[in-house]
Amino acid sequence: MSLENVREHLRKYGKDQDIILFEKSSATVKEAAEDLGTEEGRIAKTMSFLLSAGPAVIVAAGDEKIDNRKFKDTFHEKARMIGPDEVEALTGHPVGGVCPFALKDGVKVYLDESLKRFDCVYPAAGTRNSAIRLTIEELEKISECDGWVDVTKLPDPQN
Repeated sequence: MSLENVREHLRKYGKDQDIILFEKSSATVKEAAEDLGTEEGRIAKTMSFLLSAGPAVIVAAGDEKIDNRKFKDTFHEKARMIGPDEVEALTGHPVGGVCPFALKDGVKVYLDESLKRFDCVYPAAGTRNSAIRLTIEELEKISECDGWVDVTKLPDPQN
């Protein structure tokens, strides 16, 4: 159902035929990068959070992680990821297939500044084995995002 909803959403933008389906899982950044033959940073991972105002997703470069201080400074509350057992019920997409398209009503979409270092990225398309190649401008338009945020950082290579 999630893939069909995403396909319908993408149809409005003439991108419904651009979904890439894999025979194996692309649910993790590592798997998706391997399947696509690209670097992990280009995988636009969509992370689900529960804010006091309701559910939200943040799309960030695959090699970045949430910076708790930046998150709190931006949203004025602590980062609380949605538990895996609640992700699909709250977003409309299963874990590993969460994307910024065809979300349940009321889910806010934010794009992280980390994406801007790439000309194109690959978000999931509603399933654990799908993706779509989009330019940053296409992602911004098609996601119908609520805005850009800066809430991530590159992991410390020492850890």
